[in-house]
Amino acid sequence: MIIARSVPELRAASSGPVSFVPTMGALHAGHASLIRLAAADGVCTVVSDFVNPLQFGKGEDFENYPRDLAADAELAEQAGATVLFAPSVTEVYPPDFSTTIDPGPLAHELCGLHRPGHFAGVATVVVRLFGLVQPHRAIFGSKDYQQLTILRRVNQDLGLGIEIVGAPTIRDEDGLALSSRNMYLSPAERIRARAIPRALQRAAEIYAAGERDAVLLAEVSHSVLDGLTLEYLELRCSDLTNYEPDRPAVLLVAGRVGNTRLIDNIVLDPASPTQAIAQFATKEFA
Repeated sequence: MIIARSVPELRAASSGPVSFVPTMGALHAGHASLIRLAAADGVCTVVSDFVNPLQFGKGEDFENYPRDLAADAELAEQAGATVLFAPSVTEVYPPDFSTTIDPGPLAHELCGLHRPGHFAGVATVVVRLFGLVQPHRAIFGSKDYQQLTILRRVNQDLGLGIEIVGAPTIRDEDGLALSSRNMYLSPAERIRARAIPRALQRAAEIYAAGERDAVLLAEVSHSVLDGLTLEYLELRCSDLTNYEPDRPAVLLVAGRVGNTRLIDNIVLDPASPTQAIAQFATKEFA
């Protein structure tokens, strides 16, 4: 694997069809699953390792966000990356850079209500990286469901022609969705955080039993989340429009455990109502 720190180094190291995994570093097993998926068809696999300042709001953890390029490089190489693109801020955003992407109304809902400007920053850096990396395909985790939905819309609206792949959420043994921010949790906070996947599991169980009422599905989840400072718990259709009982849906949750903000979701499909439970089958929530 080659580590490229500049655009010329990136271009020299990558050729042919490119499968791309954008990350902010602090790589973990969830990222490794994305990289393996990207590399599965044998094409050049580029992983970006860039902490994007545009998507951090006032008082958020940009300065303290974990950075360990050596550890990231080891994981990326073992997972099958061809190139690790680790640019500086000025490489991505030169002094005369002045363009931003407005990703539309959805960027101001759900997480967007609590993180103003966040999705504009995400869309801007992703489109910028698409231009630099020039991939034919990009892999994103489904844990960041709203982000994935917004980026699919940006890709469609701007005619970028990139295949956007949403990979399944990877969970730890206690059910918690893998996230770089999990490392901020104390042992006691980690125990409290398990309420998030447990709440989603409860909703999946009554959905599989035939429940389709949005209020009841939310209530059964909400009752488990007393230990969190909840930002939102919302049931929507899978395209994030208003919920309709006969269409595939997604239950989304965001909240804080101590100072750590966590998000998660579960897809509920009337065509296969028991499928959502499978991801929790071997997890321990005690």
